[in-house]
Amino acid sequence: MPTEDFYIRYYVGHKGRFGHEFLEFEFRRDGKLRYANNSHYKQETMIRKEVTVSESVLLELKRIIEESEIIKEDDHNWPEADKIGKQELEIVIGDEHISFNTGKIGSLLDVQESKDPDGLRIFYYLVQDLKCFVFSLITLHFKINPIGNDR
Repeated sequence: MPTEDFYIRYYVGHKGRFGHEFLEFEFRRDGKLRYANNSHYKQETMIRKEVTVSESVLLELKRIIEESEIIKEDDHNWPEADKIGKQELEIVIGDEHISFNTGKIGSLLDVQESKDPDGLRIFYYLVQDLKCFVFSLITLHFKINPIGNDR
């Protein structure tokens, strides 16, 4: 596994009429991927999964993050969390450690209308890429639907 510091954590969630609903995942330097999806909609139960991924998976994850250039961004002018929800992204790669907090993004229209559309667009697309990456890993490994309805 990589010798440099490495950690990725993403969280999106809200508290509403169905309670605390969220999606969260993290990758650690030792290759551990932890995933949780808590949705009470239509009586769904929490999905928690943990798996160890290979070094090549971590290297691809790093490549995705580095090519996005998210490390150069600042969340100062991004929408703040509200009753609709919040998103958090924490990244540690080597000596770089950055953390982002923003409200939920419903669509690219929300991104375009923000005070920092360029930076928020980078965040938005990176999050989409990371979620697809994680959903693929979870689905391939556990043969479940990570978005719910895995019966």
